[in-house]
Amino acid sequence: QVQLVESGGGLVQAGGSLRLSCATSIGTFSRYPMAWFRQTPGKEREFVATISWNGGRTHYADSMKGRFTISRDHAKNMVYLQMSSLKPEDTAVYYCAAKREVFGSGAGYYLPSDYDYWGQGTQVTVSS
Repeated sequence: QVQLVESGGGLVQAGGSLRLSCATSIGTFSRYPMAWFRQTPGKEREFVATISWNGGRTHYADSMKGRFTISRDHAKNMVYLQMSSLKPEDTAVYYCAAKREVFGSGAGYYLPSDYDYWGQGTQVTVSS
């Protein structure tokens, strides 16, 4: 069973940066597209970014374009989300997700229901 573990969250001032990491438990994850979502209390889980199985294609929510960068390292079985120019409205629990689609691009998969595996989340708090 695939396990995803996020880390790197914390408290940061507006305008600052954070890098979130997602560690996966097995090597076959390298064939799956991966994504980051976020959620605040009382709201639905929101798409942040997705990356294809080989890292060649990425897609971002409009509000994250130019500020967030998703990447992956197959050798380390890791997925990252580099966040910069953070705003208080970026405060949320950030989740890593994997879609069980071998050699998938991730394109078009922007809903939580599109993904099969989830981590427990990491809290990001941006102070004004």
